[in-house]
Amino acid sequence: MFVTPAYAQAAGGAAGGLGSMIVPMVLVFAIMYFLMIRPQQKKMKEHQGMLEALRRGDQVVTAGGLIGKVVKVKDDNEVELELAEGVKVRVVKTTIAQVMSKTEPAAS
Repeated sequence: MFVTPAYAQAAGGAAGGLGSMIVPMVLVFAIMYFLMIRPQQKKMKEHQGMLEALRRGDQVVTAGGLIGKVVKVKDDNEVELELAEGVKVRVVKTTIAQVMSKTEPAAS
């Protein structure tokens, strides 16, 4: 006598449980998107814009902590930095973490 109502309740609760599980999962994904994914994409876009705007004379900091002046910007994803007088190093553009000082474009 007690077994039959328990089966009936379990069967009815399972159908409603599926819908109530999807809504929280969608909310968690939405929160993750706005708190983690979207800001990271924005930061990547800003970094890419900074790298595209690099030009000769800019003082930059690499991801390794080296501070140098841009001597040459190459098309194949490389930048030549001068760390000290006569000391030049080729680095990959994506390793540049920050531009400390920008040079003004030449007046034409």
